[in-house]
Amino acid sequence: MEHASSGDHGGMMTRNNNEPRILERGRNCWRIAHADRAAFLIDGDAYFTAFRAAAARAQRSILILGWDVDSRTVLAFDEPRDGLPLMLGDFLFGLVQRQRTLRIHVLDWDFAMIFALEREFLPIYTQSWRSHRRLRFHLDDRHPAGASHHQKIVVIDDEIAFVGGLDLTTRRWDTPGHDAGDARRVDPGGEAYAPFHDVQMMVDGDAAAALGQLARERWRRATGVDLRSPQNGRSNDLWPDGVATDLTDVDVAIARTEPADKAHEGVQEIKQLYLDAIAAAQRWIYFENQFFASAAIGDALAQRLAEADGPEIVIVSRLRGGGWLEQNTMEVLRSRLLRRLRDADRHGRLRIYYPEHRDLDDGVCIQLHSKLMLADGTFLRIGSANVANRSMGLDTECDLAIETREPRVGAAVDGLRDRLLGEHLGVEPDAVADAIGRRRSLIGGIEALRGGKRTLEPLDIALDPELDKLVPDAAIVDPERPIDADQLVSEFVPRSGRPHAGRRIAISAASIIALAALAAAWRWGPLASLIDEGALEQAAEWIRSSSLAPLWILLAYVTASLAAIPITLLIVATALVFGPFTSFAYALTGSLAGAAVGFAVGRAVGRRAVRAVAGRRLNHLSRHLARRGLLAIVAVRVLPVAPFTVVNLVAGASYIHPRDFMLGTLIGMAPGLVAVTLFSDRLFSVLHDPSPLAIGTLVGVITLIAAGAIAAHRWLGQRTTTPAPNAR
Repeated sequence: MEHASSGDHGGMMTRNNNEPRILERGRNCWRIAHADRAAFLIDGDAYFTAFRAAAARAQRSILILGWDVDSRTVLAFDEPRDGLPLMLGDFLFGLVQRQRTLRIHVLDWDFAMIFALEREFLPIYTQSWRSHRRLRFHLDDRHPAGASHHQKIVVIDDEIAFVGGLDLTTRRWDTPGHDAGDARRVDPGGEAYAPFHDVQMMVDGDAAAALGQLARERWRRATGVDLRSPQNGRSNDLWPDGVATDLTDVDVAIARTEPADKAHEGVQEIKQLYLDAIAAAQRWIYFENQFFASAAIGDALAQRLAEADGPEIVIVSRLRGGGWLEQNTMEVLRSRLLRRLRDADRHGRLRIYYPEHRDLDDGVCIQLHSKLMLADGTFLRIGSANVANRSMGLDTECDLAIETREPRVGAAVDGLRDRLLGEHLGVEPDAVADAIGRRRSLIGGIEALRGGKRTLEPLDIALDPELDKLVPDAAIVDPERPIDADQLVSEFVPRSGRPHAGRRIAISAASIIALAALAAAWRWGPLASLIDEGALEQAAEWIRSSSLAPLWILLAYVTASLAAIPITLLIVATALVFGPFTSFAYALTGSLAGAAVGFAVGRAVGRRAVRAVAGRRLNHLSRHLARRGLLAIVAVRVLPVAPFTVVNLVAGASYIHPRDFMLGTLIGMAPGLVAVTLFSDRLFSVLHDPSPLAIGTLVGVITLIAAGAIAAHRWLGQRTTTPAPNAR
């Protein structure tokens, strides 16, 4: 992939007025390749329509790379003239059936389970992806820990390509009108979703061929299979009918982000291109981006804002994300960065907006998802990379960029700016151009046009102080480099709680051993005369035979969880009455019920009331639970940092999502429940039949539990001496 194509211009050592001053192959881009035509596709309707029309003419190859690719995606709403199905999976299947020389390869990120509810269930087993030998679907799992495949690339016959922020997936389609109540804006389940704004770029020629090479290399790394490039030469024009050409005869740069692995060095061309373009801007910079959290980009913008004669900077982002995870992680980081930029704006050259549509219902906002930067009418970039740390070095990304001093190309760059602002402000592009021209100011032009039904509103970057404390500066949620496993685990458990956790592990193991000793004293020692074994067995049999046993057990666990009775005692009692398998089911169900009730109580009474129970632990534990979510709950269940009751109440009073709390409790408690029920069962066997085998088995179980406790204690001690990660 390191050799230039025939259309590659290479690095520019000497430049005239029309040559790039920012773009430099090997520094901030991979290729600079020629495109005969280029078009800017604003919003999902334009992209899906153009993709469908171009794909319908494909003869040899379609390569689709995405963060999310969903076979249920509706590509058209009117009866299509091509005679093919409406949904993506059926559409692609129809293509390979109709064109015998066509091969289609779909590479989808093998997503983190936290996104499972937002995606197609088990896509690799969906019939649409598995029904033809020339239609290949693969989930890409070749990434460092915490990374994702985030490129959104489609290449058809190496002659036309699409790159931008839009995946071929659900909940992306919309028109520039973003009309309230548009009946077509529904997901496969029939649920309406918020208006969605994004931008895609379409190119042909050598630029498309270079993107085809990039896509095939990504497929090779993900699957180990080399794909042949399509043979050159054909007479059929793939450019979709009805799609206007915005640019002709233009050079297009391809910039990438790729994380380092054992076989490949990392690539950070996108980060460098951002920095170089920001440094080169003279009059204005216009951003549209879903996220705005990159420390490096923030530093570069703050430096330009501090200059007396620096450029105007306009940032358009979304009001808020669509889910709890983004609102409590990335949007916190965004608020911090934008607050820092506002503090650096000594000369009043910064504006931060979000798109507003006053016809939308309360609580509904336009989901701006685009990743775009324009500057001075001479520079343009459209791609997949957010202004976020992970897009600079951790995730795979792809952006296209154009730089020019030619008036005809500059007019097209300004034209895109005017189209975008016209959409956001509810006016025609000519009105935008006129307002900016009259005031000789990008900010002045926007301010003159604001205030209509469609408008840009100032983005409030105020941040809840409590939430601000919960999310650390060195955020694990937005790293620029692959996450070190030791660092990741050390972040899950509060440093101040690790010594307590070690003591609690030792105490738990000692308690189990003491329980075994107590049982032995009862069975063979002086305690035998105090408790009648027959009476105990009769009581146990009464409980087992009662039809209300599940209800009594559930109430017992809930009561114990609220009364701070050690949950381990109940688990042991349950195991002695019901045996290992039934007791495990009862104990797990009861523990989850008790955890849920404790969580609900903590959520209802709030932090002040919980503080009376948790004391000083509240702030430490709450901060780590909220900022680490699911994995933190798993950690505090496996490592007893605090009592079961305290964890439940603190989690409820914190910002953690109920789903993460319950799933983390399930995952974290299951191993301990298995160990305790197994121990209890073996202990009960020894009491009834003290054979050498039964005693040996019990000793083995105790040894394993004790060894696990010692290992965990040593591990916690090592983590305590590990320096805290540097803040970003």
